Amino acid sequence: MRFLIVGLGSMGKRRIRNLQYLKAGEVLGFDLRTDRCQEARQKYNIEIFADFDEAMDREPDALIISTPPDKHVNYAMIAAKANIDFFTESNFVLDGMEELIALCKGRNIVAAPSCTLRYHPSVKLMKEMLDKGEIGQVLNFVHRYGEYLPDWHPWENIKDFYVSKRQTGACRDIVAFELDFITSFFGQVRTVSCFKDKLSHLECDIDDVYQINLRFDRGIMGSLLVNVIERIEKEPSRYFKMISEEGLILWDNEQKSVRVYKSSDKMWKEYPEPPQAAPGPSGWGEKSAFNTDMYIAELETFIKAIKGETCYPKTFEEDRQIIEVLYAAERSAETGTHIHLR
Repeated sequence: MRFLIVGLGSMGKRRIRNLQYLKAGEVLGFDLRTDRCQEARQKYNIEIFADFDEAMDREPDALIISTPPDKHVNYAMIAAKANIDFFTESNFVLDGMEELIALCKGRNIVAAPSCTLRYHPSVKLMKEMLDKGEIGQVLNFVHRYGEYLPDWHPWENIKDFYVSKRQTGACRDIVAFELDFITSFFGQVRTVSCFKDKLSHLECDIDDVYQINLRFDRGIMGSLLVNVIERIEKEPSRYFKMISEEGLILWDNEQKSVRVYKSSDKMWKEYPEPPQAAPGPSGWGEKSAFNTDMYIAELETFIKAIKGETCYPKTFEEDRQIIEVLYAAERSAETGTHIHLR
């Protein structure tokens, strides 16, 4: 297979490494920035293009779209119209989404929106526990995410990439990113209530804290707190607790483990994360807190779906629903009301 990586920033380079680790086939790269083209060519020894049409003339079998989020749909539409399978990084901008969904219907292509956290070993374990009813019916959850925005890309100023812009701000990105695995656990959101604001002195025009309350169709209630002002040694920080009348399940990303408490046993049981199979920070320059394997597993599923060996677990219809929750949260904060989605 021949893959075209569209966008050679941080995520684009990660996707090159993912594909090379998988020995998935030939990898091509495209970016408008000369410095990124030169870096990718030198680091990964792949063919690079600064002109998108020239890259498409090489007839790629699939596009991996790793541009800034507000450009995802533009390239996805090109791929869909050409009947080329495509994968996009996390989406949180609705512009053009309906048109893309309509265009993909009836076409024999794999249209794959990212769902990275579903492949995290702790998230997979918790999903298995939920499906087995490990602590009975979950009634409530608390999830918090914290990271310091300038540490996302310490090699560049936050003003130089999409996280500092209001439409594509970092907190909007993370809210949608975290909501993906949460909705895969609990289903569709019915009602949203939110506070959000710019609380820090970061030099960018974005809301850097989102505090969201959610009620789901199944009656489950939960809270999601996302901030990009938290300064800790290891990042990002994730703390996720599910509560039932029979016990609780706790994922602490800093501790690299899932812990389960059952009232019947009156004791805790701990499940440490398995060691990563793929090269870690010293090999690829990944942050130590990132689980490299989940990104690889995600692309591996995309490739298997193209070959007809499996189904990709997420659709753009589901992606749209998640983005609608984000937009509803923002309307709630702006109007001071609960927003009912259905």
